[in-house]
Amino acid sequence: MKNKINELFQNKTENILSVYFTAGYPELEDTGPIITELERNGIDLIEVGMPFSDPVADGPVIQNSSNIALENGMSIKKLFEQLQDIRQEVQIPLILMGYLNPVIQYGVENFCKKCQEIGVDGLILPDLPLSVYQEEYKSLFEKYRLHNILLITPQTSEARVKEIGEASDGFIYMVSSSSTTGIKTSVAEFQQEYFERIDKMKLKNPRLVGFGISNAETFQNACKYSSGAIIGSAFVKALDQNIPLEERISNFVKNILEKS
Repeated sequence: MKNKINELFQNKTENILSVYFTAGYPELEDTGPIITELERNGIDLIEVGMPFSDPVADGPVIQNSSNIALENGMSIKKLFEQLQDIRQEVQIPLILMGYLNPVIQYGVENFCKKCQEIGVDGLILPDLPLSVYQEEYKSLFEKYRLHNILLITPQTSEARVKEIGEASDGFIYMVSSSSTTGIKTSVAEFQQEYFERIDKMKLKNPRLVGFGISNAETFQNACKYSSGAIIGSAFVKALDQNIPLEERISNFVKNILEKS
């Protein structure tokens, strides 16, 4: 069976829009409905955040959503229950994003096995070092057909970028800046230089730009130097509105795509 991430990038090479949200936020049982609505509104790829008590790479918006989700009762076990039948409704690629600690607590092989059963296509674990992944977990990920999505930043050396490029599956998560996640309104000159530098390297895997993509302008700009972009904090913030969930999602996506 083909990995849906590979299928996406084979069929679409530009303006790919991936959206991140925190599982169990704003309400515990919103996870499935948010995924379904995002696909209905034309999103290409979804990253489901696994809330963690110490999300070091995340800015205040996602940290806050993570805390609320945990208070709501979200856990890995609960998330897997919520996603059990998701493939009966949703066809686009699904990625779980979070931190290594809860995965280890659940049991790495059990976790990977459950992902395969449900139809999860990949994982993003920013605190999993490449060397540890290759030595300890690569064979497990491959056994259960899970892509490990690796990150690069403006500070990643050229040699390291090449190494990550070779080790990557699916796509490379190109972090736009060396800060935590969050909403930014423009793309600074140094980011442009970084985008161009990586573009010239002609890595074998496509790239999606994440961190700081918040509106049609930043989405468009990121797409000039990559296959698309990932929106997280801005979408999580949009979920915190006092209107029906479907409207929160459709209004947000329309704003990004119709102006792009």
